[in-house]
Amino acid sequence: MSENKAKQTEKKFEEVEVALTRTEQFIEKNQKGIMIGAGAILLVVVIVWLVNALYLTPLKQEAQREMFNAQYYFEADSFRLALEGDGINAGFLKIIDEYGSTPAGKLAQYYAGACYLNMGDFENAKQQLKSYSSDDVTLNAFAQGLIGDAESELGNTDAAISAYQKAVKEGDKIAAPIFLMKLAALYEVAGNADQARKCYQQVRENYPMSIQAGVAEKYMNAVR
Repeated sequence: MSENKAKQTEKKFEEVEVALTRTEQFIEKNQKGIMIGAGAILLVVVIVWLVNALYLTPLKQEAQREMFNAQYYFEADSFRLALEGDGINAGFLKIIDEYGSTPAGKLAQYYAGACYLNMGDFENAKQQLKSYSSDDVTLNAFAQGLIGDAESELGNTDAAISAYQKAVKEGDKIAAPIFLMKLAALYEVAGNADQARKCYQQVRENYPMSIQAGVAEKYMNAVR
């Protein structure tokens, strides 16, 4: 090792020793405060664990059990029972109210919006669907698409187009072609044939394996 390198190494060791000495001095000087701080951190960790183990986990499980019957009614097209319950089992509205912070409670908002939409209550459908958010790309896109359906039923063409565009942008290969088709149909109604054709073309080119791709070309050629 050269003399210069040896001096550099020695200097680094000295700097480390100085840093360690300062750290030791700091700990000695602030030992009480450090112990209090460490104790506070430990207390927070314990509280979080207890809240999760004794409250949040059972709450999530209970919410999931409550969802079962409401989802059953929804799948049977009994939308009012799904929404309001049957007098014994909770409906989506009660699940939202009591378990809104849980994954099941949040999903209940999506279902509630879909129920209102099927019942023709488009304003309440929009309210529930706009409150819904999820990490699931497909469900988020469908929520936006259902808002588009509600706006379309209310005659709010521009708002419906905007919602469908969001659904397409946020959607995956399942949701995007569905709402591109709806967007195209809305453009046709609005008399915007060029935009309608572009939507049909997007379905054909970007989602060739989708169910919608099979009819997109036929619709595109029929646009006038």
